[in-house]
Amino acid sequence: MRNRISGAWFVILLLLAGSCDRNDQGGDPGLVQLVRARIGTEYLDLNRVVPDIAVDKNAVIEFSNVLDTASARKSILLKKGGITAVSASVSFMDDNRTVVLQPSGNLDHFAEYTLEITTSLRGANRETFPGVSYIFKTVNGKMVITSVTVNGQNFMPPATPMQISRTDVYVIVDFSEPLDPADYQGYFFFQAPVQYVLSESNRRVTVTTTAVLDYYKKYSFTVTTGLKGVNGYTFDGFSNSFYTDLDPDPKFPIISDDDLLEMVQCQTFKYFYDFAHPSAGLARERNTSGDVVTTGGSGFGIMALVVAMERGFITRAEGLAHMDKMLDFLETCDRYHGVWPHWLNGSTGRIVPFSEKDNGGDLVESSFLIQGLITFRQYLDPGIAAEQQLVERINALWQAVEYDFFTQGQNALYWHWSPDYGFQMNMVLRGYNETLICYVLGAGSPTHTISRDTYRYGYMNDGAILNGNSYYGITLPMGWAYGGPLFFTHYSFLGLDPRKLEDSYVNYLEQNIAHSLINWKHCETNPFSYVGYSNECWGLTASDNHEGYSAHSPTNDLGVITPTAAISSLPYTPEQSLDAIRHFYYILGDRLWGEYGFYDAFNVTEGWWATSYLAIDQGPIICMIENYRTGLLWDLFMSAPEVRAGLDKLGFTY
Repeated sequence: MRNRISGAWFVILLLLAGSCDRNDQGGDPGLVQLVRARIGTEYLDLNRVVPDIAVDKNAVIEFSNVLDTASARKSILLKKGGITAVSASVSFMDDNRTVVLQPSGNLDHFAEYTLEITTSLRGANRETFPGVSYIFKTVNGKMVITSVTVNGQNFMPPATPMQISRTDVYVIVDFSEPLDPADYQGYFFFQAPVQYVLSESNRRVTVTTTAVLDYYKKYSFTVTTGLKGVNGYTFDGFSNSFYTDLDPDPKFPIISDDDLLEMVQCQTFKYFYDFAHPSAGLARERNTSGDVVTTGGSGFGIMALVVAMERGFITRAEGLAHMDKMLDFLETCDRYHGVWPHWLNGSTGRIVPFSEKDNGGDLVESSFLIQGLITFRQYLDPGIAAEQQLVERINALWQAVEYDFFTQGQNALYWHWSPDYGFQMNMVLRGYNETLICYVLGAGSPTHTISRDTYRYGYMNDGAILNGNSYYGITLPMGWAYGGPLFFTHYSFLGLDPRKLEDSYVNYLEQNIAHSLINWKHCETNPFSYVGYSNECWGLTASDNHEGYSAHSPTNDLGVITPTAAISSLPYTPEQSLDAIRHFYYILGDRLWGEYGFYDAFNVTEGWWATSYLAIDQGPIICMIENYRTGLLWDLFMSAPEVRAGLDKLGFTY
C-alpha cells in the first residue's frame, strides 16, 4: 500500500513540473487589473480632467492583482504639466495590491498634473499592464488675512473694537500672498474717505482715514471676494465693524445745574401742553399717536401742569383752563365702573382697545390719572369759586372709581375689566412693581374702599415679594432680582412721598435708593460690553428700543439707555442722576435733545437713536425733578385726607 501512494505522488509532481515548464516556455501570464485611483477622497477619471484636487493629499491606486513592487516603484509617476517629475515616495498596502504615492511636498495650486502608470508595471506573476494616464488639476490657492488691526486693536472677528479714536483711524491688513499694486484698492470698502499704502513686499495694506469720523458710531470695513493675490489665489472676503469713541466737547453752552433742571422741566412740559390733544387736552400716547390719548400718561401730565404753573411756564389761568378742558373730556368719555381705559380717542371719547381683551377699564392707568387729579385738586384754592368747582368735579370723578369692584371679592386688586370679557385677563396687581398707588387710593377711597388684607395678600403677597439679596454689593429689600425696570420707583412715587414711607415690610426710601443704585452700578459695570454705558450714561426702564418696545432692566438688558430712568431717579441718586443729565444734554444733546426735551431712548451698539416721545416717560422727568428740587408734588398729594386715610388703613407710617 505504501508503495502505491508514493507512486501516485510521483505522477502528480511530474504533471506540476510539466505545467511549470510550459509557462516558462512562453504561456500568457495575463494582465494586471486596475480597479481605481484617487487623490485624497477625489477619484480620478481616465476620460476627463478632474478639477479642484487637494494639494496636500496622497495618490492611492488600487489593483486586483498582487504587484511586483520593484516594477511598481519605477512605473507609477507623477508629473506636473505632464513633463516635470514630482518627487514622491511609494508604499504598498493590501498585500501589495494598493500603491500609495506620497509627494515629498504639497503640490502647486491651480496646476495640471498627470498620474502616469506605464507599461513596465508587472504583477507578482509577471502579469503585464497596458499603461494609463490620469490628468487632474489642483484647487486654486487661498489667500488669507494673517493679521488685521484697527488702531492697534485686534480686528479679526469676532472681536469688535470699541472706543476707536474718531480723529485718526488706521486699519492694517496683512495677507498671506502679495497683492497686485495696480489692482487692489477697489476691493476695499470703508464708510469714510481713506488713503491706502501697500508695503511689506505687497502683503500689507494700511488704510488710513482722511477725515474725522462721527462719534459713537459703528463703522464697517470690508474687503470683497474679488480681491486676488498676484499669483491668482482667491480670497474669501473680510468684513467687521468697530465703534468710534465719544466726542467729549459740549454740544450746548454750560449753564448752572439749577438752570439745566429748569430748562429740562420747561422743555419737557411742552409735550403735555403744546402737544396736548386739542379737543381733549389729554396727553397723546406718543408723538406719533394722532388722536390716541393715554389716561395714565395724562395723570403725569396733570402733575406737570402744577409744576408749570408754579414755575411760571404758564399762568395759573392757563393751567386752570387746560384742566377745565381735560375734565370736560374725562366726564364724558368711556368709563367702566368709574375706571377709564388705557387709551381713548381724544376726538370722540371712545375707547381705543389696548389689546383684544383689554377693551374696558384699566385700574392701573386710572390710578395714575387719579394721582394727578388729587395732586391738582390740592393745588387749588377752594376759597375761589371757579377753583372750588374744579375741586368738586375732580372729587366726583375720583369717588366714582369702584376699587372694590376690581377685587372680584378676593384679597387682591385686578388690573382689567372688559364689558365683553369681564375679568378674563385676570392680572393680579402684585408687587413689587408700579401698582402700589392703586392700593393706597383703593384703601383711601371714601366710596369704594378696599381692606388692608387686600394690600397684604394682593400687592405684598403676604411678604413673599421681599428680597434681601445683594446685587453689586447693594442690598435690595424687596422685589425682583436686580430690581427690575426703574419705572417701579417712579410712577407711584410721583405723588407718594417715599422719604418717610414705611410699613411692616419695607422702608420705601431705602428700597428706591437701592433699586436705583443697582441699576446705575449695572450700567457702570456693563457686563455685556455695550457701547456707551458708563457711570454717567445709565438708566434701564421700559421704553422704545431698536426692535420695538421692552421693559429694560439688568435682567433684560438690550443695550438701551432711556433718559427718564436716570433723570427720574434724581431724588434717590442725586449725584449719579445729575451726572447723567449733564451727559445726556451736553455730550449727547445733538442727538438726544429735541422739541419736547430728551428723546425716549438710544442704543449706541445698534446705532439706534429714538426720535419718539412717550407720555409715560416724559411725565416722570418733570415731576421727579420737581420733587428733588422742592418736594412740591409729594407735599400736595400727601396732604390729601383720602391719601393719608389710605396709608393709615394699610399700616404705613409717613
